[in-house]
Amino acid sequence: MKASYSEIITIETGKRGGKPCIRGLQITVYDVLDDLAAGMSEDEILADFPDLLSEDIRTCLAFAADRERRLVSLPPL
Repeated sequence: MKASYSEIITIETGKRGGKPCIRGLQITVYDVLDDLAAGMSEDEILADFPDLLSEDIRTCLAFAADRERRLVSLPPL
């Protein structure tokens, strides 16, 4: 998924400590990723956060993957 995050992932200094949020809501990318890592299904997450869409969850995953890709690797010890 080649995403343009600007319409879905928003960062506002006064909201949730400047963490990446979904569509200006109080729901952070971390909230969604943490729930996925805990084993929650997409349907469970959508039930917990009724304002979310399936597309939002996929965009969180793509956003995290892009951030991971950009991390600088440390040289071996």
